Amino acid sequence: MRKSDNTILQHYGDYISSALRTEGGHLSIGRGGFTLHYSRGARLSGYDCETIKACCITAGLPVIDSRMVALEDVVRLAVRGPMVAVGEEVSPRPYHALSFAPLCVVAQAYRAAGAEVFNVPVPAGPGRRVRGRPVSS
Repeated sequence: MRKSDNTILQHYGDYISSALRTEGGHLSIGRGGFTLHYSRGARLSGYDCETIKACCITAGLPVIDSRMVALEDVVRLAVRGPMVAVGEEVSPRPYHALSFAPLCVVAQAYRAAGAEVFNVPVPAGPGRRVRGRPVSS
């Protein structure tokens, strides 16, 4: 490990550890940078996407990278879809805009749109559907 890697881990390490302890804690990466959701109502944002992405994946933290998803799909998911319940109680189904859903539900919607999703298992079983469309693994 390079000395610079150690400095990076020192900077992000406490935030990543907090995110790992928090239900729904995750790293979200989009065209405008990253947001590390590490506690209820607490976020760390920045632009060093590849560095924090590698740190989070290595630590086992869920990561959703939507930079390669078509902009209209990202807008649809962000505006019409539910928010991740980070340290929050999950809202009752059906999930919609302004409701809180489990991380796995939101991650699967982004995965179905073409996002890279790490450290979130792919749901098992044939015949799964997202917004009325079949989803392949």
